[in-house]
Amino acid sequence: MRPASEQTRLRAPVFAAQGIDVFYGTSQILFGVDITVEEGQTMALLGRNGAGKSTTLKAIAGIAPPARGGVSVRGVQVAGWKPHSIARAGLGYVPEDRQVFPEHTVEDNLIIAAKKGPDGQDYWNLQRIYEMFPLLHPLKQRLAGHLSGGEQQMLTIARTLMGNPVGLLLDEPSEGLAPVIVERIGELLRKLRDLGSTVLLAEQNMHFCLGIATNATIIDKGEIVYRDTIEALRANEAIKQKYLAV
Repeated sequence: MRPASEQTRLRAPVFAAQGIDVFYGTSQILFGVDITVEEGQTMALLGRNGAGKSTTLKAIAGIAPPARGGVSVRGVQVAGWKPHSIARAGLGYVPEDRQVFPEHTVEDNLIIAAKKGPDGQDYWNLQRIYEMFPLLHPLKQRLAGHLSGGEQQMLTIARTLMGNPVGLLLDEPSEGLAPVIVERIGELLRKLRDLGSTVLLAEQNMHFCLGIATNATIIDKGEIVYRDTIEALRANEAIKQKYLAV
């Protein structure tokens, strides 16, 4: 996920969902969801609790396969692929519940995930990770299970980057964390944005996203109801009140 040239921006979107329906058992959760993330975008997927944000990310990652519709990664249809195959195609997924390896050290968690990207990219390595995540370096020999929630969130993002993905799916990274840690994660995401990284960020916290995202999509009751730039959303009080106010 290095800075994108103008030439690469003319290619297919990094990843996209095309009219996807998703069910959990007999309950339909997503209804014809369309979302497209271009290279270099940080897209905020916003909505109230239960709106379908996490399910959208899981559908793209192959964890909750769509019953109908398509999912593409750089123009290749991957709907129906196993999650590990979609990961090898270049998608990095950071789940809401973090899922570190608790009995392994911080550095072992990072090394476990190390691989080149789908085109042989090796931008992210231990040295660059410790530069981007200075909080983790002094903790590298600590067991991941002994980290705080915020430290585990940092580790999970760093571990995902060690796989050199072309796109990153981030599920509720600010959820349940102290304000100082939320601020640090915000700083990290701004750095990734400025590097030209491609990110889909599912969040309930609109204010967290306003200073990070380039674009915004709102989901409500499993349907996409709004999409525009983050600046347009910032100015649209009616939309914010209707779909995002608690």
